[in-house]
Amino acid sequence: MDLSIGWLYPNLMSTYGDRGNVICLQRRSQWRDINVEIIPLDRETNPEVFGKVDIIVGGGAQDRQQEIVMRDLQGEKSTALHQALSKGTPGVFTCGSPQLLGHYYEPAQGKRIEGLGLLDMVSKHPGIDAKRCIGNVVFEITATPLAQELTEIWGDKPLVIGFENHGGRTYLDGVQALGKVIKGYGNNGEDGMEGAFFHNAIATYSHGPLLAKNPFISDWLIKKALHNKYQQPISLQKLDDSLAIAARKTMLQRFKDIASS
Repeated sequence: MDLSIGWLYPNLMSTYGDRGNVICLQRRSQWRDINVEIIPLDRETNPEVFGKVDIIVGGGAQDRQQEIVMRDLQGEKSTALHQALSKGTPGVFTCGSPQLLGHYYEPAQGKRIEGLGLLDMVSKHPGIDAKRCIGNVVFEITATPLAQELTEIWGDKPLVIGFENHGGRTYLDGVQALGKVIKGYGNNGEDGMEGAFFHNAIATYSHGPLLAKNPFISDWLIKKALHNKYQQPISLQKLDDSLAIAARKTMLQRFKDIASS
């Protein structure tokens, strides 16, 4: 079997180790003898390629780089990306990339940057003097049917561990929230929600990278991509995640200890 991973603007949107998410998908596929091709989706890429990859990965960026990306992702590229996500192409968008999928992003300084409008949400920066949303984050995935599918893969409640560092605040409208915050700020530090979920696209402020700490999300993305591509039931070989499981237990216990101190 073969998979292609489309990496959105790797030279502009990899501020917080987001390359790790690409590596996790690549290695967890290769360990199962799945051939992987990583395809940069950037300013030089033909728009039709945006709609032909099997998984889409987007990372974070500073406001200036994000503006460049949002201005390039217009027209045919926007249409191809919208069609891909609407038909169920799985994707994971972390840190700043979810902001470009919404209706707009208002930076701390400068004009509003129009987004792609793929997700019914907006993002706003409250101002240069506002406190950033930064620190460890833990949230439970509650989006349907994602939560149930992840529970079946992992065998336990899908608790996501990550790290957030964002000045913008995101407010959802018609789109489903990805999960409910247990520790941290989440979308805006106000409503207790984190991220968004659209068809098979996961959007979240959590990076760190996300997939190294939460391997069940990697496997869900791979499984969905293979099912879409080959139109047949997919059963993934179980990998040895004992180190990841031990690390997760340590981190979750540390968060509990901090909360109770």
